[in-house]
Amino acid sequence: MSSRAAPKVAVLLGGPSAEREVSLSSGAECAKALRQAGYEVVEIDAGRDLPARLADAAPDVVFNALHGRWGEDGVVQGLLEWLGYRYTHSGVLASALAMDKTRSKEVFRKAGLPVVDSIIVPTEQARREHPMPPPYVVKPNAEGSSVGIYIVRDGANGPAHIGQQMPAEVMVETYVPGRELTVAVLGDRPLGVTDIVTDGWYDYDAKYKTGGSRHVIPAVVPAEITAACLDYALRAHQALGCTGMSRTDFRWDEERGLAGLYLLETNTQPGMTPTSLAPEQAAAVGMDFPALVSWLVEDALCRA
Repeated sequence: MSSRAAPKVAVLLGGPSAEREVSLSSGAECAKALRQAGYEVVEIDAGRDLPARLADAAPDVVFNALHGRWGEDGVVQGLLEWLGYRYTHSGVLASALAMDKTRSKEVFRKAGLPVVDSIIVPTEQARREHPMPPPYVVKPNAEGSSVGIYIVRDGANGPAHIGQQMPAEVMVETYVPGRELTVAVLGDRPLGVTDIVTDGWYDYDAKYKTGGSRHVIPAVVPAEITAACLDYALRAHQALGCTGMSRTDFRWDEERGLAGLYLLETNTQPGMTPTSLAPEQAAAVGMDFPALVSWLVEDALCRA
């Protein structure tokens, strides 16, 4: 940092979404790293009193470490715009588009990016019958962190046993076998390709519990797959209008080569926990965690 007075950063964490616990962990890690980098930091658990808490804190910039609904879908971004605060990561439109998997797929298709076929159906229908021939995946249309993911395998006797916490409608998506790959984009730079190795589906526990998955970076894949992942992730970031950092997830059926690579979704609020993928990719290109969060703050400060 320069010799000027350190900006005051309000780190938003927690919140009311299904991903509250992850956000608390992300926010605590970000606040710790920002203090190490020399910023003045105040942590705010985002609730209905958020405008008053921000007014009391009077930050120069807001670091958004929220995940899931209200924090990742354009809602808090709209509030921050209305209140006149600069903030990290993507704006209202990009956040809303990325969080809505159906609409983001429409954007990706128009950008020429390969996506998996899917439909939106009433949840009760998905509980009662197969909405499409197995194998397929059932997921909320607007949640992240693998919240509420159900896989119906080929030859399954019945539909998914969907929990009561699911919304009234769900996305049903063709299942793609193979490997889970991901790419973080920082500004206009894709950082690398990570191969996520798990014993099963890359679910909530695999993402956030120590030992839940193994991250291989750089991924040991053919050069054309690496190049395609980097290209697709940057194009997805740009097509949605993302700013700051995003992370795009892929499934790759290696038996089909490049034709088996599909873009699943783009996350505008990548996890910032000790086991998170985006900080690992930044570290792999020489940017430690304090440098990464500092970059995000300075990027937000530079934007009008």
